Amino acid sequence: MATCSSIKSTTKQVRPLLSLSFNEARQRSIGLYRAWYRYIPYLLLYCDINKSHQQCRDKLREKFYKNACVTDTRVVDMLVIKGYMELKEVTHNWMQKGRIMAHWNPTHEPKPKEFIAKFLRGLD
Repeated sequence: MATCSSIKSTTKQVRPLLSLSFNEARQRSIGLYRAWYRYIPYLLLYCDINKSHQQCRDKLREKFYKNACVTDTRVVDMLVIKGYMELKEVTHNWMQKGRIMAHWNPTHEPKPKEFIAKFLRGLD
């Protein structure tokens, strides 16, 4: 049977990426949200996207709410790093219009595998 001291010695202490606490990581994510929110008018102007300001704000909110349940500090930091990388790609015009517009694509429905489902959908 494992003793308490052997369990403590086998657990590994991981080094934080950016933030030391969850509150600090939360502040970084709020800063990322604000940076994206401030860049929306320029995104519409420079990338010539046929979306309104409100549609862009709603999509931004949707993307952030998708990861709202994440509580691990390291994961939040990694998502914030990726968000800042994508913001830099957009601000420097490294990301093309098609890739930006792909955020508004509807969700992909998997193809049915059963005969009846294929028949009802009109496939095959």
